[in-house]
Amino acid sequence: MDLDVKVDKQDRATVLTLQGEIDVYTAPRLRQAIVDLVEKGERHLIVDMEKVDFLDSTGLGVLVGGLKRVKTKEGSLSIVITQDKILKIFEITGLDRVFPIGTSVDEVRIES
Repeated sequence: MDLDVKVDKQDRATVLTLQGEIDVYTAPRLRQAIVDLVEKGERHLIVDMEKVDFLDSTGLGVLVGGLKRVKTKEGSLSIVITQDKILKIFEITGLDRVFPIGTSVDEVRIES
């Protein structure tokens, strides 16, 4: 499966809406999207993973790297998760305590 990345500016945040799988093959596309946005001056990112079917450790690494990148610019990276199987990955790895996670873009935008 592939990964679609759509970017949309909403208020102060930029939303990356993902659809598909985030794995060793598709994670570089997500990494590049985050790098490009931060280089353009975007500091508050929301990664909407509502339509993500699969996430592996490579994808988690990209998200952690993205968080570090925006933190150096005094920014934030929040994640939207609606599926239990994806949330479980964050809970098992302890990343649910690192990222602001919510069930909608509006919910995490408020926290950003």
